[in-house]
Amino acid sequence: MFKRTRSLICLCVATAIASPSVSVANNIELPDIGTAAGGTLTIDQEIIYGDAYMRILRNNQPIVNDPVLNEYIDSIGHRLVANANDVKTPFTFFMIRDRNINAFAFFGGYVALHTGLFLHAQTESELASVVAHEIAHVTQRHLARRMEDQARRSPATMAALAASLLIAIAAPEAGIAAITAATAGSMQSQINYTRSNEKEADRFGINTLAKAGFEVKAMPRFFGRLADEYRYASKPPPMLLTHPLPEDRITDSRERARSYPPMRIQPSLDYQLARSRIVARYAGIESDAAMDWLDRAERRANQSGKEIAPAFRYGKALVHLDNKKLEEAEAILDELIKLDPNNNFYLDAFSDLYIEKKQPEKAKVMLERALKATPNNAVLTINYANVLLKLDENEQAIRVLQRYTHDNSDDINGWHLLSEGHIAMGASAEDLAARAEILALKANWNKAIQFYTQAGQLAELGSLQQARYDARIDQLMVQRDRFLSLQ
Repeated sequence: MFKRTRSLICLCVATAIASPSVSVANNIELPDIGTAAGGTLTIDQEIIYGDAYMRILRNNQPIVNDPVLNEYIDSIGHRLVANANDVKTPFTFFMIRDRNINAFAFFGGYVALHTGLFLHAQTESELASVVAHEIAHVTQRHLARRMEDQARRSPATMAALAASLLIAIAAPEAGIAAITAATAGSMQSQINYTRSNEKEADRFGINTLAKAGFEVKAMPRFFGRLADEYRYASKPPPMLLTHPLPEDRITDSRERARSYPPMRIQPSLDYQLARSRIVARYAGIESDAAMDWLDRAERRANQSGKEIAPAFRYGKALVHLDNKKLEEAEAILDELIKLDPNNNFYLDAFSDLYIEKKQPEKAKVMLERALKATPNNAVLTINYANVLLKLDENEQAIRVLQRYTHDNSDDINGWHLLSEGHIAMGASAEDLAARAEILALKANWNKAIQFYTQAGQLAELGSLQQARYDARIDQLMVQRDRFLSLQ
């Protein structure tokens, strides 16, 4: 583990993540204020801070490394980004396993969604309204603008200001205290400034929603339901601590939604599949409770329209599969795959089923056929590599995973499987290298460098393999020094 210093890194690690977000935004006619923070933090600096904080989160939070869910939230997120204004950074969308309702964005285009959000957002457009709001926080550079505002009132260093802001995103109660201490500003001024940002993000976000083809009324509907549910709660969800929902904000979003032409949006099967997967595997509830939720959801779907009913049967199949009730799971999945043979939710579940049934060869045939239709698809590729390992076809699995980790270097799943493949082949040096990449993704630089050093000692002296390890050590040392300089 790297040595922690009194810096942005240490301050952020010291808190548990929880955070802000719900909304949507709007007006194309707003003045260009995205560059207002240029005197404090450049876009390149934001990307450096964002990368550092993301590594911290991987090491300290239950990030959901689920290829199917990641593919889904990526599709929603990038559909919105493609229709957003003032996009200056790449965007990364990820999920945290947490039943609290929350979402948040931070430097560098990172947007996090708590799994609990899916349990309260009833439609895809409601989820998209939250994501659009968070995208607007990034494109309008609200963190950097708050930092600029604080810098005018405080002698604190950039790193101290960035740290206090990132804590505020991750842990609202601790964050407000940290910001107050760092800037000597009053609590009320911080709240007012936050509300100003929230309304601006709502205005930009609702415009993004409309352009991306989502239902704009989903935003005030979700806001209103959330406000009603927690109006008298002694402990509101983390999102409402930093994203307050006063009545005027809800009213404003409702009025803005009315200014857009009405749209009839068909229910999204993929969204309900994602919800069902979360209920079955990431909601932290017992199997009986998950089955009860899925039963009730299926009955409601059958009463109001059957387009999304298969999603809840899919959730039941996952519960059966995870409880080793393989015949029950297979019966449901057989029915579903006939309805939609190319659906990655179903193909992923079948891959797991065949492995549990000790029939990985069936999964291999199924996935090879699917990959011909959609080559290089991440969900299919990672499942395919896993199946190859189960078949002891390790050399082929390693070739697949080397390409996969090259294209998806931030996906810990690929590195874990690559490590497994090298272990099976007795390639200790390559196993160490794969595990070093996982450590680097979690900001454990010194251990990552140590593993690469050990790998280099195992490689043949003067070989290309040793040269590759040495070059990677040099890269990691540069990244580590940059990481530790954020103080």
